[in-house]
Amino acid sequence: MMADRNCLEKLDFGALSLEQQEKLRQFKIKTRIANEKYLRSHPEVEMLLSDFLRDLFLKRPADVREFAADHFRDPGLPTKIQAQMNINK
Repeated sequence: MMADRNCLEKLDFGALSLEQQEKLRQFKIKTRIANEKYLRSHPEVEMLLSDFLRDLFLKRPADVREFAADHFRDPGLPTKIQAQMNINK
């Protein structure tokens, strides 16, 4: 991960032409809008993330990856999230 970060720091973003920069900007805008639309049509995503982060910060596990794997493999998770969705309606 750190190696990837160092590589990104060395990229010359000025190498893009003005046209390429504009196309990239438009792509980023369209992607952000599409992501917002998706998240608005799927409020369960926010519930899933909020639930996970709440548990993570309360329990502060040493192995976050293992904790995340266990959290999202929990067979009771869909029921728990649905119950939270019903409460928030």
